Amino acid sequence: MAALWWCPARRSGLIALTCRRGLAGILRTEAGVGTWCVHGIDTAIHYDYDLLVIGGGSGGLACAKEAAKFGKRVAVYDYVEPSPQGTKWGIGGTCVNVGCIPKKLMHQAALLGGALKDAPHFGWHISNSFHHDWSKMTQSFQNYVKSLNWGHRIQLHEKNVKYFNLKASLVDEHTVRGVTDTGKETIMTANNIVLATGGRPKYPTHIPGALEYGITSDDLFWLKQSPGKTLVVGASYVSLECAGFLTGIGLETTTMVRSIPLRGFDEKMANLVTDYMEAHGTRFLKKCVPLRVTKLENGKLQVTWENMDSGKEEMDTFDTVMWAIGRAPETKGLNLEKVGVIVDPENGKIIVDNAETTSVSNIFAIGDIAEGRPELTPTAIAAGKLLARRLFSNSTELMDYDSVPTTVFTPLEYGCVGLSTAKAQEIHGDDDIEVFHAYYKPLEFAVSQRDSSQCYIKMICLRGLHQKIVGLHFIGPNAGEVIQGFALGIKCGATYPQLMSTVGIHPTCAEEVTKLHITQRSGLDPTVTGC
Repeated sequence: MAALWWCPARRSGLIALTCRRGLAGILRTEAGVGTWCVHGIDTAIHYDYDLLVIGGGSGGLACAKEAAKFGKRVAVYDYVEPSPQGTKWGIGGTCVNVGCIPKKLMHQAALLGGALKDAPHFGWHISNSFHHDWSKMTQSFQNYVKSLNWGHRIQLHEKNVKYFNLKASLVDEHTVRGVTDTGKETIMTANNIVLATGGRPKYPTHIPGALEYGITSDDLFWLKQSPGKTLVVGASYVSLECAGFLTGIGLETTTMVRSIPLRGFDEKMANLVTDYMEAHGTRFLKKCVPLRVTKLENGKLQVTWENMDSGKEEMDTFDTVMWAIGRAPETKGLNLEKVGVIVDPENGKIIVDNAETTSVSNIFAIGDIAEGRPELTPTAIAAGKLLARRLFSNSTELMDYDSVPTTVFTPLEYGCVGLSTAKAQEIHGDDDIEVFHAYYKPLEFAVSQRDSSQCYIKMICLRGLHQKIVGLHFIGPNAGEVIQGFALGIKCGATYPQLMSTVGIHPTCAEEVTKLHITQRSGLDPTVTGC
């Protein structure tokens, strides 16, 4: 007679078993729940899903839909915790609801305002009475965002991906608890679990009044009324983008900067971005830190800050105070420590290897919650798709995080790909890099006599025989569109001679990249003076 063997389960609750010959079952003892089978007969634990994704943002949805292509049983748990001000939204994550999409639309609204000012120079007769309607703008944008929410739900349904509007936490490495708004619990099991919960804006909770009276980007895009005179605290890309479009639609806007703008980006480019913003109406409080926010009887917010240069306290009143001081991974409620998923103690991000695997072999993390990953929607999407292919399609391809292009949608856009000057010097040494650069004037600015003193291009190359391009930085109109094309070349190992043999499209801003010939090392004036 064949012997029986005992395999203790690592979770509590019922484990359903499948067996090709039907000789398998459940065994309950004081030690817990386990499985049994006859030696020599294959058995396997049956999970509710092959893949369960926690997080309905760009990366999580991409991973779920890709896995479904391979006929796998896939589910998505998605839940949006309301902001401290009560703002909540639908499926799609930060990008769709309170990030890339509404941000770019508001940036476009500001650009249209600038175009109205330019229009008379191009022969258009524009009434001086035009003004901006915040409520009309946000209603249009919110309707569009809601259509994207609905589209995501439809796509999941069409691909047979189950969607659950539940707040998720891990019970063990294969079990997830979901909780509704009313507290009802649902338990699901999965062979593989992907964590893709993204991040949320930080609040400076040590500052009196910050949480009670301040908002973040989670709230700004869903305000029904204009924020009015606004203080944006922070020097992140979120801060500068929001301050830029608020100024652009005609609101009095102040940005408070503690140290340097756009930390992690090229320093010279970052300073040019803020120089342009300051010259075009955004007030900057540099080397200042907020101390407290007080609500006055008239409803205004009085902000007191310290000027670090003078050491003195200063104050002003605003209608809205927005915090844009960074983002924190949304991991606290996942119960990671119980199942052994290791996080970075400094920032709370999940430690992953180059295959997005956490310290638990069947649990993965992608997107903004993963340590060392760019906080960018396209990288999360690509990583999610590649992960699904590795799990279910015998792929071995890993996500390549080198030379990822990005753009900051400030009034004068800044796009870049590859290394900053400082990073290139750190890696290769100052003597082994060559920086080509140019100040240029977009044709679009010429007739209306717009200031173009911050329109600048910088290309960083190695000084070896082939002069490989390792970084490209561009400030000017449509920077994202410009950088996207050049990013392919840099990804493919393009060299400076190859770029110089590329014919530019005239007259475009992108053409100026193909004409770069003056090096910083030469000390010559890099200002472009003609065609």
